[in-house]
Amino acid sequence: MTADQIAALFTRADGTFLCARWGRPVAPVIFGLADDSLDIFRGAIRAGFAHARHPLADTDPDMGANLMLFFVRDWSDLRDIPDLDRLTDAPDLPARLARADADQYRMFRFDADGGIRACLGFLRMSGPLADSHPAQLAEALFMRCALTFARDITPSADIAGVIRAAYDPVLPVAATDPAHALRLAARLGGA
Repeated sequence: MTADQIAALFTRADGTFLCARWGRPVAPVIFGLADDSLDIFRGAIRAGFAHARHPLADTDPDMGANLMLFFVRDWSDLRDIPDLDRLTDAPDLPARLARADADQYRMFRFDADGGIRACLGFLRMSGPLADSHPAQLAEALFMRCALTFARDITPSADIAGVIRAAYDPVLPVAATDPAHALRLAARLGGA
């Protein structure tokens, strides 16, 4: 991938650039899946962060779990989550997602250095995602939670390479300057 292609992955519609990775070990928890599917998603998260050379943990000292994934049949099911408004800082999130006819939604929280502190992912499994192959959905979900991609991404070797490059410990955990894409591209051999 070229630096311009990489920069586009992290440039939002308003023109701002943000490429942030996890700055702390990831402590995942998954809600709403059957045991057989749960193993697939756990395995994808473990393999993905191992590829990125980033540690997982059983718990985060500040939050308990810091990667929380919620699988629901319908957005109204989110109303059963205690303190959802406090957890997300997004009042009436289920109604907003239903109005947008969204299939998935994720939000990040950040540490003072800009690194990802937490990620909350919500997936509505009654729509188009219902026909998704669990392993493919798990891989895509990991990739979308590993970095602050500004647009929807499709899993590929190129995206996996960008993730691994972004987790190079020499690089900052977060960058707001699009020139950061040059550093990532150099690590991919695509500068």
